[in-house]
Parts: sequence; structure tokens; C-alpha cells
Amino acid sequence: MTNTVPSTVDTAVAYWLARYGAADADAAHLLVDRHDPTAAAFISVALDEAGALVTTPITYGELADDSRRLATALAGLGVGTGTRVGVLMGKRAELVVTLLALARLGAVYIPLFTAFATPAIEMRLRGGGASIVVTETGQADKLTPIDGLTTIVAGDTGVLGFDTLVAGSEPLAESVAVGGDGHLILLFTSGTTGTPKGVPVPMRALASFRTYMRYGLDVRDDDVFWNAADPGWAYGLYYGILGPLVIGRPNILLQAGFSPEITAKVFAELGVTNFAAAPTVYRSLSKTPAVDGFGLRRASSAGEPLTPDVIGWARTALGTEVRDHYGQTEHGMFINNHWADELRAPLIPGSMGWPMPGFATGIVREQIAIDVPASPAFWFPGYLDAPEKTAARYTDDGRWYLTGDTGRVDEDGNFYFSARDDDVIIMAGYRIGPFDVESVLITHPSVIDVAVVGRPDELRGEVLEAFVVLAEGLTGDDALETELQQLVKTGFAAHAYPRTVHFVESLPKTPSGKIQRFLLRRRE
Repeated sequence: MTNTVPSTVDTAVAYWLARYGAADADAAHLLVDRHDPTAAAFISVALDEAGALVTTPITYGELADDSRRLATALAGLGVGTGTRVGVLMGKRAELVVTLLALARLGAVYIPLFTAFATPAIEMRLRGGGASIVVTETGQADKLTPIDGLTTIVAGDTGVLGFDTLVAGSEPLAESVAVGGDGHLILLFTSGTTGTPKGVPVPMRALASFRTYMRYGLDVRDDDVFWNAADPGWAYGLYYGILGPLVIGRPNILLQAGFSPEITAKVFAELGVTNFAAAPTVYRSLSKTPAVDGFGLRRASSAGEPLTPDVIGWARTALGTEVRDHYGQTEHGMFINNHWADELRAPLIPGSMGWPMPGFATGIVREQIAIDVPASPAFWFPGYLDAPEKTAARYTDDGRWYLTGDTGRVDEDGNFYFSARDDDVIIMAGYRIGPFDVESVLITHPSVIDVAVVGRPDELRGEVLEAFVVLAEGLTGDDALETELQQLVKTGFAAHAYPRTVHFVESLPKTPSGKIQRFLLRRRE
């Protein structure tokens, strides 16, 4: 039976689109000022010297006051409507305060991932035309080699120390309302297939983010919500910072690196009920005995397709299935295995779900595509200063936005991901998506990570090669290579086995966790 959207859902989405798309829409009001100042906006979680969790609520009142004061200080440094400012910080209160302060001024926030080295940071700052950066003490040294920057440092007590500026400034009297088409964010793509591109994020995108929080993730008033993704990238920024502010439900900000053991501790001590993370997080958790017997109400994944082994493991270990969701930096999530009661359908193995309200989708040129005129929640305004790259995303008539990801759709409207368009392997006339092969290889108990690419072959056009990361302490040999090849033959298709298996220490990935298969294809 074809999936349908109830009229009450359409009504809610239409209301959000009108509210966040209005010409007088004020980001500061919608994200922080309208909320109860005593309510928690985020829960900061750190580890003390003994490894115990230390939790601190960050209230809307604190965010409102600090952001008003920082806005005054930034205005004194020349920041105004349209000014782009880089932010190089981890999951801390100062990051949120900076975002809100920039929103009050009508300025634009450029997120910088804390794992970036100086060249990656400089590329984004130069590309965005930013000369001011807000950072933290542990990251400030990365900015020193970049000429012409004014740097504000959280944790520094100097003249341009974050706390110094906030404490020494009067609150900004009135925020700038940039309206629905005004830009809040300039976020660069992850570079999965090449050079990162700048994506301006307008105010009206908040309607789409709210729709996903409500219907995709099903975040409820009594949930303990945790989106573990990093705010230096789209999923963590859209749905770990902006989304929670929009709906008024706190997210957990963990100030520690990922480990399965720490994740299990947060689950247990904070009573997490609604969790969202990348597939690599779930894969790591599934290999750890400490993660078992939890009672999550909802678990969601995004970034790359889930492999079947993770879905099976989660039902017992987490107490719920993990539902796969699909989206891109350019427009956020828009095809989901929705969790909300109004839209939830039985989970179909391998499917990433069906279109989110506000979006109409299809398959065009074998790619997953968005029907732009029929998608009121579609907000992509085009890449920054790149009209040719923007035009390449659309069909000639401008109707369809092409994601660059190949896939298919069944008769009930459920979508299935195959591969990035340039990741598809064509062998002797057969089109093979690497995900199908990777899903089989990852089930082997010795394998903790895997990527499959195509290699030119005179006879077949292309053949498959696999790059496999083994569990700690294990080494690959000819016998294991043969075993993995046979696993694909019996578990997927006899013709689609990897002709060569490379055992490697790690896979090249973007900082957001996506495998950069184009780098693997370049290896000799």
C-alpha cells in the first residue's frame, strides 16, 4: 500500500513554512527568545579526572543574555548584516552563544570542524570571505598561520577573550530580522567526491529542520534526546543545535571524544530515550559487549546506509530498531524511515524510507531527485559563487534537483540507496552499488570497516576491489581473502565478489565519517 501523509501533518508543515519563511522572521526570537528562560536548552556533559560524568544544564536565559552581549562586542568589531564569521569550537555553550549572537546581527555563521588542519580551515574562511573567527584555546594555534584574522578565544582572559567580551558588553537592544531568505549559515560540503562547496542556509530551512525533528526523529517533550553528531557538519548542526532550539527540546552536548564505553555510560546515567548518530557509531557500538540491554525508544541513523547486521543487533542491545534516514548538506534530511506515529511504516530491509512532508521525490537519470516545484520545504539557494556547479545539480528545465546518488523506488514509494553516482561499478554490463557488497563483507566477525570500489579491467570494464579494516590484533592473509570473496558470492551475487581484498589500517573518510571512495580508486 502506498505511503500517505495525513492532512494534519501537511497543515503543521505549511504553518512552519509560513512562520520561518516570513519576510520579518527573526532568528534570535524563533531560536531562543521565545522560550522559557529557565528551561534547559542543552545539557553539557563532561568527564572529570576520574572518568565520571559531570552534567550542566545550559538555559535559554543564559543563552539569550550571553548572546546579546557577544552581539554587541561583535558589532564593535565590524560584524553586521551579511558578515561571515568562522566558528572553530567543539560541543560547548560558547558555540551556541556565538551562533545566536551572529543571528542577532544578521551575520552568517561558518562552522569549522575541530579535526580540521590549518589548510582546510583556511580554505573555508577564504572561500566564505571571513576575517573573524571565534575559537577555543585548544584550537587557536591552528589559526596562527592564517594572515589577516581577528581571533576571539573562549578560555582566554585577554582583550579578545570570549568571556572578557561578554562580561564587558551591554546587551544588544534589538535583533536584526533577516527574513526567510536571509542567510544564517554558510556550510561547506564534506568533499565526498571532490572539492567542498559552500552551501548558504537560509532562515526558511528551519521549517524543514523542525519537520525532521518532529516526524523523522519523533523527538517528544518527555524524551532525553541525544544527537551525537558533530556540529561542524550538517547533521550535527541542523539537528543537534538548530533543530533542538527550534522545537525547544534540549540536546546532549558531550565534551569528550567518541568511545562505545562513554556512550554506554551516557545512555545509562542520563536515561537517553532518543538517539541519533552516524552508521559508524552504531557499528562501533555493536562490536562492544558493554553496549547491551538499553531501552531506547527511538534510534536513528544518517550519513551512509545502515548494514543489516547493525539493524539486527540494535533490536536486542538498544531495545529498538535503528531507522535509516537520508539527506544531504544542500537540503537536510528529506527521505526517512519516519519514527512519528502519524508516518511510521514497517521497516523494510535496505530501504531508507519515503519522502518527508514538504518534499516530493523521484528517480531521474537513475539518481534520487527532488521535484522542486512540488517541494515547498526545499530550500537550497545554490552553491556560493559557483553558478556552473549549481546548474549541474538540476535538469535542463529546472524541475528536478539531482542528488548525485543513484537509487531506486518500489511501487509503494519506498526509496533504496545504491551509491554515489560516480561510485557505481559497471562490470560486464552489470551495475553494482558498493553498499550491497559492503553490507555482506561487514557481517564477517573479523571485519570492522570496509569500502568497495571499481578498478578498470580490459575484459569486464571494471572489477570490484575491497579495502577491509580488521579488528584489533588480526592480520589478513590469502585464506581470509578467499573467505571474504566466498561470503559475497553466497551472500549477494556470484559475479559481484571483489577480485582483490586489501587489508588496511583505516579508510579515508571525510571528517563527517563518509568514505572517500574516489581516494581509494586512485591507489595503485
